Amino acid sequence: MTQVFLPTGEVVPVTKVVAGPCTVVQIKEKEKAIQLGFGEKKEFRLNKPAAGHLKDLKPVAWLKEFKVEKTDDINRGDLVTLETFSVGDEIEVTGVSKGKGFAGVVKRHHFRGGPASHGHKDNLRAPGSIGAGGVQRVFKGMRMAGRMGGDQVTVKNLEVVEVHPETNEIYIKGAVPGGRNALLVIQGEGELKIQKNEPKAEVKPEQPVVETAPVEAVVEATADNAAETVNA
Repeated sequence: MTQVFLPTGEVVPVTKVVAGPCTVVQIKEKEKAIQLGFGEKKEFRLNKPAAGHLKDLKPVAWLKEFKVEKTDDINRGDLVTLETFSVGDEIEVTGVSKGKGFAGVVKRHHFRGGPASHGHKDNLRAPGSIGAGGVQRVFKGMRMAGRMGGDQVTVKNLEVVEVHPETNEIYIKGAVPGGRNALLVIQGEGELKIQKNEPKAEVKPEQPVVETAPVEAVVEATADNAAETVNA
């Protein structure tokens, strides 16, 4: 995270995210969905199914499927860049929250805790009663101590503060789920702009120019050389 000064002079806390370019790896016309790939990965680290799936494409580290309205103008190998977003857009960010290990009910579920005096000993942060006596079991979903964090979290109504296409960076107002180097999914309303991947024209190597002499000159020169050889 960092901070940005707006033209009004206001200081806004932002999260700097590297977003894109994402490669269109697969197109599912029936499901109206496309599969995008992001990140770099060395080719020798791909297994055979992944190498076949990414044939003729640059190896990517992550794959994610997105629903789209139409797939007519999208081709395999096209790029999705930051041109899709603009300053002021309202977006939602999905990620995996930081893992916090085993936590109690006060930290995990914001329980108030018990009284600290008047006969209450060593139960300040205890959960207390967990159910009625006649049921003889604990209901599913009961808020108790357990592993905290590591869940998929979606934060909505976030705002795009700045977009830097030259460095593929987008500044998002506020905090987003997950830690550094975590994978995020950024979604928003509007048109998905696709950058066409046009195949490069093959450049043929220049052939060396060979200067040729007239046939008569070559014959005369050969005859002269032969005469000189005989005379010698």
